[in-house]
Amino acid sequence: MTDFAATKALFEIPDGVLYLDGNSLGPLPKAAPERVAKMLTQEWGELLITGWNKAGWMAMPMALGDRVGRLIGAEPGHVVLGDTLSIKVYQALAAALDMNPDRRVVLTDSGNFPSDLYMAEGLLRSLGRGHELRIVAPDEVAGAITDEIAILMLTEVDYGTGRLHDMATLTKRAHDAGVVTVWDLAHTAGAVPVDVAGAGADFAVGCTYKYLNGGPGAPAFIYVAPRHADRAVPALSGWLGHDAPFAFEKSYRPGTGVERMRVGTPPIIQMTALETALDIWDMADMADVRRASIGLCEVFIAEIEAACPMLTLASPRDAAHRGSQVSFRFADGYAAMQALIARGVIGDFRAPDIMRFGFTPLYIDEGDVRAAVAIIRDVMQNRLWDQAEYKARAAVT
Repeated sequence: MTDFAATKALFEIPDGVLYLDGNSLGPLPKAAPERVAKMLTQEWGELLITGWNKAGWMAMPMALGDRVGRLIGAEPGHVVLGDTLSIKVYQALAAALDMNPDRRVVLTDSGNFPSDLYMAEGLLRSLGRGHELRIVAPDEVAGAITDEIAILMLTEVDYGTGRLHDMATLTKRAHDAGVVTVWDLAHTAGAVPVDVAGAGADFAVGCTYKYLNGGPGAPAFIYVAPRHADRAVPALSGWLGHDAPFAFEKSYRPGTGVERMRVGTPPIIQMTALETALDIWDMADMADVRRASIGLCEVFIAEIEAACPMLTLASPRDAAHRGSQVSFRFADGYAAMQALIARGVIGDFRAPDIMRFGFTPLYIDEGDVRAAVAIIRDVMQNRLWDQAEYKARAAVT
């Protein structure tokens, strides 16, 4: 059984802050500053370039990939870290399209994260082969999977509402129709149990700075199913995805398995910070995390609906269809969220009217939830958000 009191003690949460935004950026593991400082001084500082061999830097993308892989149900050796999530979306989609060359439709839904859509648009445009990005409502996805679809590209948990797709069912339906699947786990990894191997997913991608607490700009990951690992064609054929990077050959030969999905030099400082977060995750069982998360979300929904009728639940009411976040709609949601942040309750806002709150049992408990509700009640019932200072939009919402 996961000891959440023990894991909570390992995160740096400022005094007076109730942090309900780990679905956007996880908090700092207390061990990270010392570990990163040691890497900077004793590895980079003393070993210099020899650190790639002596400190094991070159092996980190695969070693950390296996640790993330445990949390998403991946087979060992089939997850690699590096680059950004947008890059990994591009890689996965390009490789998937290459596996279904006679079809021209990429199916996705309107709840997908916009960056995924933008990357798909750019890739399909550059191919110049008449591909279509077809966007349907989330509840229309299953019915839209037909034999004209090449790729099903979905974010498992909707970034706005927290709606949770059924990966296993949709993947099977896709495969029955000859469709290759690409799953974005940005709001899933570390939030809900995932079983990419059991579901038969073809490709999956995700980030490590949200629920996995790797820090701002932490590297993304990509999963390639074993059956595809040695035949997936890397569209971004970077030198570290080459079979022999230091042979410096003039032509590209893809590396073995998922390592061919490496592109450029891995961000070692950021990966060192991520290691400290994964040390905490090694203490956690995802089934325990899910049970605790559902309990926290249920308390939050019930308390907010009782106290704040002006807020409308945007997330699925049934926990089985919801990730580890709760979203409410409010016309002045941006101002309301700024008023909450000013009082120590940190969530975030997504246009046009979504107030998002994330629940991570590793550092959030029921006492935190009830304390947050009390502040939200005060702000909403007394219209404390209705001030000019809270309505001026910042660059990041």
